[in-house]
Amino acid sequence: MGLTIAQKIIKAHLVEGEMVAGSEIALKIDQTLTQDATGTMAYLEFETMGIDRVRTEKSVAYIDHNTLQSGFENADDHRYIQSVCKKHGIYFSRPGNGICHQVHLERFGIPGKTLIGSDSHTPTGGGIGMLAMGAGGLDVAVAMGGGAYHITMPKMYKVNLTGKLNKFVTAKDVSLEILRILSVKGGVGAIIEWGGEGVKTLSVPERATITNMGTELGATTSIFPSDEITREFLAAQGRENDYVELASDCDAVYDKIIDINLSELKPLIACPHSPDNVVTVESLKGTKVDQVCIGSCTNSSLLDMLKVAALLKGKIISPFVSLSVSPGSKQVLSMLSECGALTDILASGARLLECACGPCIGMGFSPNSGGVSLRTFNRNFEGRSGTADGQVYLVSPETAVAAALTGYITDPRELGFMPEVKLPEKFKIDDSAVIEPASVEEAASLEVLRGPNIKKFPDSYPQEDTLKAPLILKVGDNITTDHIMPAGAKILPYRSNIPHLSQYCFGVCDTSFPERAKAAGRSIIVGGSNYGQGSSREHAALVPLYLGVRAVITKSFARIHIANLINAGIMPLTFKNPEDYDSLSENDELELNDIYAGMDKGEIIMKNLTNNREYVLTCSFTDRQKAILKAGSLLAYTKEIGE
Repeated sequence: MGLTIAQKIIKAHLVEGEMVAGSEIALKIDQTLTQDATGTMAYLEFETMGIDRVRTEKSVAYIDHNTLQSGFENADDHRYIQSVCKKHGIYFSRPGNGICHQVHLERFGIPGKTLIGSDSHTPTGGGIGMLAMGAGGLDVAVAMGGGAYHITMPKMYKVNLTGKLNKFVTAKDVSLEILRILSVKGGVGAIIEWGGEGVKTLSVPERATITNMGTELGATTSIFPSDEITREFLAAQGRENDYVELASDCDAVYDKIIDINLSELKPLIACPHSPDNVVTVESLKGTKVDQVCIGSCTNSSLLDMLKVAALLKGKIISPFVSLSVSPGSKQVLSMLSECGALTDILASGARLLECACGPCIGMGFSPNSGGVSLRTFNRNFEGRSGTADGQVYLVSPETAVAAALTGYITDPRELGFMPEVKLPEKFKIDDSAVIEPASVEEAASLEVLRGPNIKKFPDSYPQEDTLKAPLILKVGDNITTDHIMPAGAKILPYRSNIPHLSQYCFGVCDTSFPERAKAAGRSIIVGGSNYGQGSSREHAALVPLYLGVRAVITKSFARIHIANLINAGIMPLTFKNPEDYDSLSENDELELNDIYAGMDKGEIIMKNLTNNREYVLTCSFTDRQKAILKAGSLLAYTKEIGE
């Protein structure tokens, strides 16, 4: 039986386990990346391990999230990260150099290599044939120290592409179409491989848009073949020597196959407040638009920006629309400037934002009250824009331009002529904004610089055999990490200060939660399906840990979040009977007994002391995960096995 692309990479990097779907495997990691919203905590964790130098082939720290420096906090974090990188062998991408996924694709990604990053959109690297996965900061820290990355062996899905995209239909529309088909839960436990003759019609930036949005499916990652198109892209980046051909075997077996005819797709749009709430753009024609944002790690490539410039050239945006444009990297911005495309963008009335995540992470450019904002981003969760009642839609750059020009949601095909845009044969290469680490000899005398906002890692608690605690919060389906630990300009500067950050925990759901959780001392949270979807931010586990949460019980979890909970020492459990969720109420007093035996059995009995009912909770912890929970956290476990 042949292998898929992902299975070939997994086989080459397998250090523990067997390639059987559903079983735990451990992988050797070649590369890591961090960004500054999660990076400070990841490097604090790395320092705690006491390892002098990273043991990966390449680790890169990017500054792209917390670039608004309204106080000292972000600047201090950036200084800390830079000093850690210099001392411990990590490359440092300075603020302004660009968004981690865009820059890594351009300058560092290599087909066939493994990459994990403390950002959920790390699968962008699958656009050039990497096995690239989002992970919690602690998992990234362990990988930097030479440890393996443990995951559940995924199922294999394949999307067969036929045909060719029509004018004004884009890779973003392909992403929205697969979300429409599968939903935000449809990729959980799977790697999605893109294949078929239609793949040959897609450039690397287009492929990267699709793998980037695969994160919203809940997939472990997404991956494209590494072929002649990949080679041409790497050659244009001056990195042809990094090219490796990768393709699935003709007799590879997949758990699910989905067919998409590119020629039949229309411009699509995801409506508030979920990436899978997808309809055709033409069905919303005439909806008034207040704001348009073009950029993010999904749609900020040179190809995207050149298309935007070509469509805006000689035109002025609607006087009732505010338009922002955020190039994905310094390379993209420089090349736009040199070819004159940037002038065309600015002449239209657009506002140029720096090469960073910006509005996508709620870092500025929030819409007006109740405003309709069309964004080329990957997420439109409620409140993520920074405006609580903002109505955020996800679209392609072409659809975004059409709305900016007309002031209404408009099918971009109504714009008429689509100028021909091609990628250059050579990109402008300037890595001066990437600072190399010091040599081993120089590093010994270097100091790590810490600001007053950087606090210690929260204490963890070994799992006891009995847990008695109140149900402190009950939430519904599709709770995102933005619900648990919001982003935005007011909160992100405190990512290295868990005590301060804790006052915002679950603020979107219940502003009284932090105070009630502290008063309870220890507590339990109950949730619905797909709990913890979205960002890889481990703060959505670390902050509840700090507030005393000892277990989270749901109908189902998102992949990265369940790993983050275990790493933090919080038990993730699921209802054996999902209907039991309905009979639980906030403030119910709950008791779990014989937890150790229940972990081994895969079932733990929970008593509701308030209504005298019993519930069966399920778990499928590996021996390693049990040991982590009993130790209290992955950090504590790592110290134990190292002693």
